[in-house]
Amino acid sequence: MKRAHETHQGHADVRPGHAFDPLDALRVPGDPACDVYLTGTVFLDIIFTGLDSAPVRGTESWARGMGSSPGGVANMATALARLGLRTSLAAAFGDDMYGDYCREALEKGEGIDLAPSHTVPGWHSPVTVSMAYEGERTMISHGHEAPPKESAASHAGFGPGGVPLGGSGGDAAGDRATSDCPPRARACVTSLVPGEGQEWIATAARRGSRIFADVGWDDTGRWDLSALPDLAHCEAFLPNAQEAMRYTGTDCPRTAARALAERVPLAVVTLGSQGSYAVDSATGETADIPAIPVEALDTTGAGDVFVAGFVVASLAGWPLADRLAFAGLTAALSVQEFGGSLSAPGWPEIAAWWRQARPRTQESTGSGGSYAFLDAVLTGCGPPGPLRRAVPTIGFGRSRPSR
Repeated sequence: MKRAHETHQGHADVRPGHAFDPLDALRVPGDPACDVYLTGTVFLDIIFTGLDSAPVRGTESWARGMGSSPGGVANMATALARLGLRTSLAAAFGDDMYGDYCREALEKGEGIDLAPSHTVPGWHSPVTVSMAYEGERTMISHGHEAPPKESAASHAGFGPGGVPLGGSGGDAAGDRATSDCPPRARACVTSLVPGEGQEWIATAARRGSRIFADVGWDDTGRWDLSALPDLAHCEAFLPNAQEAMRYTGTDCPRTAARALAERVPLAVVTLGSQGSYAVDSATGETADIPAIPVEALDTTGAGDVFVAGFVVASLAGWPLADRLAFAGLTAALSVQEFGGSLSAPGWPEIAAWWRQARPRTQESTGSGGSYAFLDAVLTGCGPPGPLRRAVPTIGFGRSRPSR
């Protein structure tokens, strides 16, 4: 597998920390410059861990650990970039210190293309405080919707064409598809919004992008699949078990996956500590992969990392079971670090895990078990390189470890 700094066009790939290119064997001249395009809200995440219980009203709780990192759609973008995909993100950034930090971490730290993004003068960055305890998390967020890029441009002198800030479901083209927004890409990742169609998704699908989507909690309580019009453009739909069962009116996540496969080519339902289950409606194939048991430090962003791993494996053309196994592995590695975005593993971290796990799986199964495919994938992968991790405060140097 070719090293990441080499490309089929001969240009240098300066993305830091990326060991090699998982799509190297598939790249040909004329391919899109962008592997994955996504859009959404970037938050500053402040994460507290080591809480013995949920905060109690009228009391003060002390956390034994704390970290800060870019969050929101940054979780997905960073996970994709750390797995070697050329990732383009459209988002709004405040011109405050939080916005500067998030932009620098994503663009310079992770090599994510932020050309479709914009900075909004006088607008403060959204913030989420996440409290992790007993394997769960509670989050409190604050923010205001940013104006679309045109409004910011008229105030700050930027060019037209951009993205409003409205969550992962925001319309990246501002309901005005142009020749470069969304850009030509192998794939797009989005979060479907009940009752809202997103014109850019249909545009991307017409241009040949493969659409991968998850969905958030339906605050309306309707849980109506017909309220997700963009599902018709999706190659794969990846809800969690509760979302899948509510949308299908079933009481079993596997039954829900089979029902969803009647509406979308590939239905993937994440089952938390039980793993994941998928149904391919085109072939009738199913895959049921157990989760890797780990002691979770912080589950923030684990679902985003799972989707990123699944997208990478899908674009690489792996079998369905291997795609699920790889996605579950990346999520399992991520929950052992602080934060959503900066907890995402890179290929060297995956290789280090496999070097330790392979002897155990061979001893118990007589082979590599569900992860034997990694032997071929990881050929030539070097030792772990430095990855940015969440820090207690963004006022310190960016490379300090969390405490």
